[in-house]
Amino acid sequence: MEEQVHKRRVRYSGTHPRRFEEKYKELNPEKYGQDVQKILDSGKTPAGTHVPILVQEILDFLCIKPGQIGLDATLGYGGHARRMLEALQGSGHLYATDVDPIESEKTTERLRALGFGEDILTVRRMNFAELDAVAPGMRYDFVLADLGVSSMQIDNPQRGFTFKQDGPLDLRLDPTSGVPASQRLRELRYDELVGLLTENADEPYAAEITRAVLRTYKRGEPIDTTRQLYAAVAEALSFLPNKERKEAVKKSCQRTFQALRIDVNSEFEVLDAFLEKLPHVLKDGGRAAILTFHSGEDRLVKHAFKQGVRDGLYREAARDVIRPSAEECFRNPRAKSTKMRWAIK
Repeated sequence: MEEQVHKRRVRYSGTHPRRFEEKYKELNPEKYGQDVQKILDSGKTPAGTHVPILVQEILDFLCIKPGQIGLDATLGYGGHARRMLEALQGSGHLYATDVDPIESEKTTERLRALGFGEDILTVRRMNFAELDAVAPGMRYDFVLADLGVSSMQIDNPQRGFTFKQDGPLDLRLDPTSGVPASQRLRELRYDELVGLLTENADEPYAAEITRAVLRTYKRGEPIDTTRQLYAAVAEALSFLPNKERKEAVKKSCQRTFQALRIDVNSEFEVLDAFLEKLPHVLKDGGRAAILTFHSGEDRLVKHAFKQGVRDGLYREAARDVIRPSAEECFRNPRAKSTKMRWAIK
């Protein structure tokens, strides 16, 4: 029997770990549950974890009953899936999809360890636009789609979703497919990048940021990392007064990363395909709930549900969005931009 080599944990300077890979307690919630709970109680999200949003509101609307068949179209960390599985009380079945090969494997293992075996949970690694192919011919009693990027993806600098720490400018939900954002950015012409920033994120400084990006390339400097893109945005907004600049750069960076992420993952096209197929995979009386996180997504969902009612595909659809309570937003600041819309077949 081979002797196991002891691996020391990553050391860090100061009283608290700052880098993602140093946060060994947060990255092991099963072992350090009390420490993780303290972070949650303070209104923060532990690194590598995702706090599900609007859980009770979703459960109240879906009205899940034992024996029903459901689909979690965006499995993520599995927080919503766990609660839906508990509502089934061991009878029925939940199908789930996620395009992320890294996180979907971890989540599947986590849910299996909680006792949700293959008899009640089937996980497929596929894009949620393919919901009609998850279980061909299946009609669902309930469907949930949470369109937000999971905290595990945002927190890990190697995924390239955040400008707060340096990492490769990737932004792909499935890092084994397609091209990273760094390559996509180099391919875009001036008018294409301005249009992308405007249409995908309503960026008010789209032209200024585009010119700064092109100047960076013209100087022979790369934009291959998250902090290099941050620097280009900061350069673009250098004309702003000092007292306004820091917050403006932060917000423009958030919008720039959002716009690139949407483009790299073809998110609007994927959502359109999902919304087109959704009513056809629901049983009569079947319920669908969708969580959106920015205006572009919400417009698509709102239009699809309203048009579905007009066309007789849905019996009823939400006229107003459901938002997280002030208490939930305090406990989980990442919930603030969330909107929930629903429809009934």
